[in-house]
Amino acid sequence: MTRIPTMSGRVVAITGAARGIGRATGEAFARAGARVALGDVDEALVEKTAAELAEITGGVVCGLRLDVTEPTTFAGFLDETESRFGSLDVLVNNAGIMPTGVFVEESDEMTDRIVAVNLRGVLYGSKLAAARMRNRGGHIVNIASLAGASAFPGLATYCATKHAVVGFTEALHLELAAEGIGVTAVLPGVVRTELSAGHSVPAWVRPISEVEPADVAAAIVAAVRSGRPVVSVPRQLGALVTVANALPDRVRHRIMRATHFDTAFSVVDAQSRAQYHRRLQG
Repeated sequence: MTRIPTMSGRVVAITGAARGIGRATGEAFARAGARVALGDVDEALVEKTAAELAEITGGVVCGLRLDVTEPTTFAGFLDETESRFGSLDVLVNNAGIMPTGVFVEESDEMTDRIVAVNLRGVLYGSKLAAARMRNRGGHIVNIASLAGASAFPGLATYCATKHAVVGFTEALHLELAAEGIGVTAVLPGVVRTELSAGHSVPAWVRPISEVEPADVAAAIVAAVRSGRPVVSVPRQLGALVTVANALPDRVRHRIMRATHFDTAFSVVDAQSRAQYHRRLQG
């Protein structure tokens, strides 16, 4: 098991870091003493976020433009990170998008974009980071989702990409272990960010299904320190998903209906989702 017990002075790069889980993870690593590079396609916002985190934490934080769907841009982001701070120790592949809607009504352009950001971005980043970490070690964290261990109507393409990230991360963990490079998949539940805004998970289920970005960030830092290959946030929800997946389909589907997870992302607050979708379309 590859582990990085101390974050002091470590160089950490985080994608999709201008807001949400990425921002919270940047703050957590900075508070732990790491030197942090935040990457995001929204250059103005990520620079603003970096300045705010540097002031809040007293740490070393920079914000750089990054489009995870472009390998050359991703390589440039890591080059600039290492130019400023030194050799890369940790990469957190966090960038992701989650449009909701019926699959047959999803445009081909949106399908391609979900795959490009959620899956190809993780593949590009992991390959680039692993090449840099050879012969000296490091850690790659891929943010998946509990939707990568289950399935939810209204999120068909998103679920496909997150299932792929989980499988890819498990394989890469086995490939890179002998080289001293740790690889972790983090599977959050419903995170209270703009990405999940407008969902219809009933209030009585939310205490065991919803988490704050800071909860996910803390789990990421802990996973890098411990070397754990798979982390669910919250843990109890991950355990419930594992148990549910072992049940016969008809029983599992009844549970989905009873908890309203069968409609949580297909029956949504249209106004909240429309605002998020508009941002995705630029």
